[in-house]
Order: sequence, then C-alpha cells, then structure tokens
Amino acid sequence: MTEPNDLATGFETHRPYLHAIASRVLGSPADADDAVQEAWLRLARTGGEDIEDLRGWLTTVTGRICLDLLRRRHTRGEQPLEPDLWTTSGPDPEAEAVLADSVGLALYVVMDALTPAERVSFVLHDVFAMPFDTIAAVLGRSTAATKMLASRARGRIRLGTPTTDSAARGIVDAFLAAAGQGDLAGLLAVLAPEVELHAGEAVIRGADKVATQATFGARPNTKAHPALVNGQPGVLITTNGRPLALMAFTVANGRITTIRTTSDPKELAQIVPSWLT
Repeated sequence: MTEPNDLATGFETHRPYLHAIASRVLGSPADADDAVQEAWLRLARTGGEDIEDLRGWLTTVTGRICLDLLRRRHTRGEQPLEPDLWTTSGPDPEAEAVLADSVGLALYVVMDALTPAERVSFVLHDVFAMPFDTIAAVLGRSTAATKMLASRARGRIRLGTPTTDSAARGIVDAFLAAAGQGDLAGLLAVLAPEVELHAGEAVIRGADKVATQATFGARPNTKAHPALVNGQPGVLITTNGRPLALMAFTVANGRITTIRTTSDPKELAQIVPSWLT
C-alpha cells in the first residue's frame, strides 16, 4: 500500500490538470471542484496499490465522474453554467479568478446540445489531445465508437455555433468584413448611433468612435471564428492560430448596440480547442 503522504503528494501534482479537464467538460469550476475531490476520495479508498500510471488512472476516473455528472444533469434538466464574461462592477479577485477559469468555456455554450458521451469525447480529444483508446476506456465504448462520437460532436458544434440568429450573425459578419477592410462607412451602416464598446472597465460610446476604434484595431493575418458567447453572436479572433480577442455582440433592430471584448492573454490562454486552428 502506498504511504498516505506519498499518495496525496502525487495527487496534488496532477490536480491542476484534472481540474482543467473537469472544468472544460462540465462548464462549471464549482462542479469541477466536486469532480476532482471525488477523484481524490476514490484514489484514497484504493490505497494507490497496483496503480502504475497515476496520471492515466486519475484521468480515467475523473472522466468517468464527469460523465456521470453530465448524465445526472441531463436527467434533471439542469442547465450548465453560462459564465458572465464581462461585468460593470469593480474588480473582485475571486470573480476574476472564476473569469480566468471560465472564459475558455464561452465557446462551449453550444455543447449543451451534445450528449454526455459526445461532450466528453470531444473535450478529451480535441482540447486535451487524448488518444481515442484512452477515451474509450473512460466511456466504456470501443475505440471506433469513440472516434465516431467525437466526430459527430465536432460536426454539431461547427453547425451550431453560427445559428442563434441568422440575421444578427449576418450583421456581425458585415461588421467584421468592414473592420478588416478599414471601411468606415460600412461600419457605420451596422452600428447603432449610441453603440457602446466595452473592453474591461473601459467604455467607448458612439458609432463614430467605435468605428474608428474598429478600423484602427484591424490587423493582418487574422481570422474570425463564429462563436456563441453567453448565448449572443460572437467571434474569436485569432492570428496565426493563436487567440487574439473574444467578442460578443448585442444586435437590436438591425444594428449592433453593444460590443463586449476581452484580449487579456491570461484569459485567452484558456481557449484551446484544436478545431479553431
């Protein structure tokens, strides 16, 4: 039997990795805490004996715990956390910590439509580059079936991201096209006169100022990826495959009324799905 202190030390070494997996699968840092704690309890009960690959064992157990939680959530009809990425209140260290943990999940709101098995297979493979045979062990499925689950999830996510409101998405696309071309008139055509641009605590008001800021911020070699951000049409801007900014748009009466954006590197580092690159 492994010494308790050695077992605890080994577990703590892998805790951040396990929490990252659980956070992205479950969409909630609080639920992730519970899943990781349950993984520790299961490890402690085993005593650690006969475990040759502790990281692999913990990954499998954490994945199964997340799968069970997702299944119970679906059974009860619960909705996963939709993180509020931008607030107007003053700095709150605890809230900022949750924000940094959850901003990468903004793109995963569309995953609510996936089955638990699809969601687990997609996150473990596309986000954490986990081999399919390992994921198959988590799901209790064959490797071939697991590959099909991930492929189906990937397709559903790609189809789902731009479809909240086709009219609103078209207006956002027009804004991005005009910004990329430095087309001031094109920007003014889709911005409401009193539009607001929120970037952290800074707020820019008025179509002229927001349009000028948008043309000034245009960069070469950038790509816009449609996304859902807290249920709103949004985009992830990348340059050379690396996240540059995450933006959410509010559209009313055919015009953009509010734009919220974050470009903090620590926050954007949480966004790592491989299908965006």
